Amino acid sequence: MVDFERARKAMVDNQLRTSNITDRRLLAVMGRVPRERFVPADRQSLAYIDEAHPLQADRTRRALSAPAPFAKLVQLASIQHTDKVLDLGCGTGYSTAVLAALADHVVGVDDQPDLVGQAHDNLQTLGVGNATIVEASPETGAPGQEPFDAIVVEGVVDAVPDALFAQLAEGGRLVTLIRHGATSVANLFVKSGNDVAGRPEFNASLPPLADPGGDKFVF
Repeated sequence: MVDFERARKAMVDNQLRTSNITDRRLLAVMGRVPRERFVPADRQSLAYIDEAHPLQADRTRRALSAPAPFAKLVQLASIQHTDKVLDLGCGTGYSTAVLAALADHVVGVDDQPDLVGQAHDNLQTLGVGNATIVEASPETGAPGQEPFDAIVVEGVVDAVPDALFAQLAEGGRLVTLIRHGATSVANLFVKSGNDVAGRPEFNASLPPLADPGGDKFVF
């Protein structure tokens, strides 16, 4: 029997802290949210290892990101307790649960109906009352629910659609990994008036946001 509480602590100490995750709130939340609940049953014993987990049987669509690159991306977004956050490519809801513990409200978006259903069930079981899951394309965001103080894109993309920047509040931040050849770079975008300024921050690896064919990026 796996001691998940011990595994969470080991993840925080050996993966997050050693990857320069210094946000105490984020460390505490990821040491508390039961990651094992959000992976397939046959992967639960491996939930806290340093790798991504495929969430669907065909292994070509959504995956749960490895802990450290996910945490680095969330830390880059500087989530405040008053923020309204958009979580794109939320999968089974793990990222939404983490963000909901940091923010005022989170809207999680995914276009895979089976994952959307699981995310609903997982958040309800955990009593997460400040999050909403929406079935839609991550490319379009959540029109009608903006503005968002932060947008977290859960995967590697080729470019960010203007529609997402339009859903940012004044001073809002968008974080994502943008593909550059064989590598991907985490970028932070900040909105000021009608302009959005972006800058690269660090190299990282997250699963791509793939279409149903699994052979190209959505964005």
